[in-house]
Amino acid sequence: QMEVKQAFGLALRALRISRGLTQEDFALVSSRTFLSSLERGIKGATIEKVDELAGTIGVHPVSVIVACYLKKDPDIKLEDLLEQVRSDLR
Repeated sequence: QMEVKQAFGLALRALRISRGLTQEDFALVSSRTFLSSLERGIKGATIEKVDELAGTIGVHPVSVIVACYLKKDPDIKLEDLLEQVRSDLR
């Protein structure tokens, strides 16, 4: 299983690319160097940074986190992960 930082980086990059965004499009919330470090799994993000990055991508911050854990554990299905979250929050 890959580390959370690596999975987060892969998920962030995939979301960014799927929306047709470049690293430069994040200039208001992050330097290109920092974003590159996040995407390569070298650095981690605070909850505030996740919120800013998600806003730039145009998704809910929870979507970024869910995407991260789907990358971290490729055997888990989205539906199962969402059901676990639903159950946890009851």
